[in-house]
Amino acid sequence: MKNLFSIILFLVVVVGCKQPFPKTSEMALAGPIVANLATTFVVFIAGFDEGDSAYYDNAKRYYEEKDMTLVEGLFSIEEIISWLNQHSNPEAVYDEIHIVTHSNPWLGMSLKTFKKGERITVRTLEQAKANNKIPTLENGIKQDTKIIFHSCGLGQNQKLLKELKHAFTAEQAPKVYASPFFNVFGGKYAPHYLAKPYYNFYPTAESKGPAILAIEFNNLYDKTDIDWRNAIENRQETTLGEAYSYKFNIPVDWVVTFDSNSVIPELNDTEAIMDFVSESSEMAETLYRLKIPLEKYRWRSEIRGNMLIIKGKTTVLCVLEPILDATDTNEYRNVSLADSHSYQIL
Repeated sequence: MKNLFSIILFLVVVVGCKQPFPKTSEMALAGPIVANLATTFVVFIAGFDEGDSAYYDNAKRYYEEKDMTLVEGLFSIEEIISWLNQHSNPEAVYDEIHIVTHSNPWLGMSLKTFKKGERITVRTLEQAKANNKIPTLENGIKQDTKIIFHSCGLGQNQKLLKELKHAFTAEQAPKVYASPFFNVFGGKYAPHYLAKPYYNFYPTAESKGPAILAIEFNNLYDKTDIDWRNAIENRQETTLGEAYSYKFNIPVDWVVTFDSNSVIPELNDTEAIMDFVSESSEMAETLYRLKIPLEKYRWRSEIRGNMLIIKGKTTVLCVLEPILDATDTNEYRNVSLADSHSYQIL
């Protein structure tokens, strides 16, 4: 066996903060759309909706009502910093810079490092900066400038937040904000609120059904008072504060090249594939980083010439619980940057 390499392909079709990074479009090629440039508050709508998702459109409407500068069509940190360099000077600084972009704990941010680069993770952002793919921010930032990422769960990743803060530092470092919770725009009962996520996994297309999944959720989160069965069966808000769910897939693909197809092992069932994967240090390390159990994937393998192709796919079932006001459970918690329970601040 030679030339073992791992290719991880993430193809996600979901809603809200679950949307994949958009494909190149006429809108992106046409350049950014800018409105109301006179303010010191700017919002980058760093993506566009596909399918039945309206996450970005809802965010755009929300910030339009706040009379903020809106910039569309920029989908990388390189482009955003370049835009800021072109639209600021030592005397003109921003009070708040909002960046609306998808993310999740496994795939990182939908925002790319540079225009033709990869999705932002700690690794890809460090590489892009080392290769001088990220421009230096020249102006527009002061010590109390707020960089707010509306990127679901990003507040849990302090290492990435530190890298992002460094990328947006000019002569002075801004304050960077991100919530550990999910951002929801255009909700039924509030135009913008935060929700706490709960996760479970199962092999794609092999769901045991809502009743069994509800039991699994209850075992995983036994101190959480949620009607799991009801949440799993609801795909949107039905009543104020009630939990609901969505799901998406995470595939992992590997190609292993052998000297000859005569020495390729025949992996005839799921157990044989899992044994092969667990015995490979590279494959096992990849799955360890994702922190999704091996048995939660649907496994397939095929032989093509002198290559062994292994494919795994897991479905992530996410239950979202809207966060209510601590003093009034008939209201969602106010999304306030000053609330240390809602935002991580660096």
